[in-house]
Amino acid sequence: MSKPIVTAITGLLAALIVAAALVLMAMSLKSGLLQFGGADRVVSVKGLAERNVEADLALWPVSFSVADDSLDSLQGKIEEQQDLVRSFLLLRGFVEDDIQLSMPKITDQHANTYGNTLPPERYRAEVTVLVRTRDIESVQSGMQTVGELVKSGVALTQNYDSQPRFLFTRLELIKADMIADATRDARAAADQFARDAEAEVGSIRRASQGYFSIEDVDPYTPQVKRVRVVTSIDYSLR
Repeated sequence: MSKPIVTAITGLLAALIVAAALVLMAMSLKSGLLQFGGADRVVSVKGLAERNVEADLALWPVSFSVADDSLDSLQGKIEEQQDLVRSFLLLRGFVEDDIQLSMPKITDQHANTYGNTLPPERYRAEVTVLVRTRDIESVQSGMQTVGELVKSGVALTQNYDSQPRFLFTRLELIKADMIADATRDARAAADQFARDAEAEVGSIRRASQGYFSIEDVDPYTPQVKRVRVVTSIDYSLR
């Protein structure tokens, strides 16, 4: 066989080998890309759980004020008014352990007044009797009859701090169930997305739980609370 023919055959074989290698590399690269793309198919969803609950703790501050020129006389008025408030509360079913007396806030009105006109009494005391109880109904009914204290001579005061508060303190009793509800809600959203994408939901890639929020259902029923939690979950798709 002549040398030119041998050279041509050798070149052809080399070209075929290179072509075959390129084909194999392309197939391998395509397979790798498909696998990589499949592994990265992820859907991110959020799950919501809400539940209405009744408050289980009430804080009811009954606030009043008294004034006098003498601190001794002022203290006597404070004690007299506190006794009236305590009697009012005991008659409505509260017990002594429910009633807490706060330290009076005493102001020297003459020292804090500018100009020539001074208040008739030098000292003024603001006092709060706090009711802390799990008897929510007694607090609600007591608030409806608080006008009787005014009739007995108690000068009630109203401000932001004297507003009753209703709390829900037993979150731990429903926490696990609500997280499960939120997770099911997230899975339902992932299933719907997968059906639309003609895929199937795989395992959880990442999950995070939001904080629990407890708010009034509305401004008119503060004793009813809405507990809410949101979970964020990433599912793989296959």
